Amino acid sequence: MEDVAAAVLGLLGGIIGGLLGVGGGILFVPALTIFQDMPQVEAEATSLLAIVPVAAVAAWRQSTYGNVRIREGLLIGALSPIGVAAGVVVANQVSQRVLELSFAALALLIAFRLALRAIRAESGD
Repeated sequence: MEDVAAAVLGLLGGIIGGLLGVGGGILFVPALTIFQDMPQVEAEATSLLAIVPVAAVAAWRQSTYGNVRIREGLLIGALSPIGVAAGVVVANQVSQRVLELSFAALALLIAFRLALRAIRAESGD
C-alpha cells in the first residue's frame, strides 16, 4: 500500500509541477512527510532523487516550446551541486524541527513573492 501511495504522490506531483512550473521538492517533501510519515531529512533526500526524472521530462517538453534558456540552465546546473553538498551537510547536522520550520518558512516566502508578483501584474494590466 505504501508503494501505491508513493506512486500516486509521484503522479500528482508531476501533474501539478508541470501545470504550475514549480519544483518537485516544494510538492514532494511535504507530501512525503505528511502522507508517507517520513522524517524531514529522508523526505528531502528522496525528493532530490525523484526530481531528476521529473526535471528531465519537464525540461525536454518545455524546450519543444522554446521556453528553455540553455545558458542559464547549464550555469545553474553546474553550480548547484556545490550548494547541494553544503546543504546536505547542514541538513544532517540540525534537528528535524529546524528543517521542518525552515522548509515551511521557505514555502511561505515563495508563496508571498508569487502572490505579490501576481497582484502587481494584475494592477499593471
